[in-house]
Amino acid sequence: MNKTGNAQVKVGVVGVGAMGRNHARVYSQLKCNLVGVADADLARAKEIGEIYNVPYYQDYRQLLPQVEAVSIAVPTTAHHSITMDFLKSGVHCLVEKPIASNLDQASEMIEIAEKNHVNLAIGHIERFNPAVLKLKQIIDGGILGKVLIISTRRVGPSVPRIRDVGVVIDSASHDIGVVRYLIGKEPVSVFSRVGSIKHPKEDHAIIVLNFAGSTACIEVNWLTPYKIRTLIVTGSKGIASLDYIEQKLTIQNSKEVKIEDIQKAEPLKLEIEDFLKSVTLGTKPTVEGVEGLEILKIALIASTNNFKIVGSSRIKVKTCD
Repeated sequence: MNKTGNAQVKVGVVGVGAMGRNHARVYSQLKCNLVGVADADLARAKEIGEIYNVPYYQDYRQLLPQVEAVSIAVPTTAHHSITMDFLKSGVHCLVEKPIASNLDQASEMIEIAEKNHVNLAIGHIERFNPAVLKLKQIIDGGILGKVLIISTRRVGPSVPRIRDVGVVIDSASHDIGVVRYLIGKEPVSVFSRVGSIKHPKEDHAIIVLNFAGSTACIEVNWLTPYKIRTLIVTGSKGIASLDYIEQKLTIQNSKEVKIEDIQKAEPLKLEIEDFLKSVTLGTKPTVEGVEGLEILKIALIASTNNFKIVGSSRIKVKTCD
């Protein structure tokens, strides 16, 4: 394991579409060595490779002997097979969310990462949003009192490039991860109502998570003509309103309204810095494979119309395929 500093870490990016190209951009700005990119679309790989003056490949396997760490930003259905190749080769992996298409795949990825003593980080980017981090401090500090209700809205127009998963796996996974983090425990039950109007998979959903004392209501859709990314926490002593996009946080009680001072930063950059730190120092990334599996479990349950008690992580639920 490399412990000599980020400058020594040889990194690569597999999948340089809408998200992967941002991984390549951030790596190029940090003290690490971007040694190559790969994409099944050779023209796209060439475009990004030439921008950052690094080798580019159509076959990701050509990166295997060259890298110590890799970002994997490919369609969900390919997460397992590609990540397993890198984990088996002793390469640390940052995998875009969701971790995999199903829980068995996710469990196998976690098992191989542990066996080979490499890190498996999952790209739940909102966990690194400065406004979310500040809100966690406020909740833990008791300023809002007991958390009663968290309401989130993540709505907007359709994303044509996403075809392998529905809006719950793609969008609600963000908020499932955030509310778990803010409340600090697992939900005991999941209720959902989902539907599809314009897409082959679900394109709108309401999800209610019961945290035994606290409740989260998550709204997502690909139908609203403009983008909204908000979260509201109602506590026994006050209310907090968060805007993910603006990284703005407002706290209000019966006496005053306070706009928190947030030091804005790019969440993806913070996420990748965290991943590189885990590689160089031999520590664990902030969002590990196990957390990615737990979020996927809840999202899979919520992707169908049901009420379900959350059980074992290995509960059999439908896949994203």
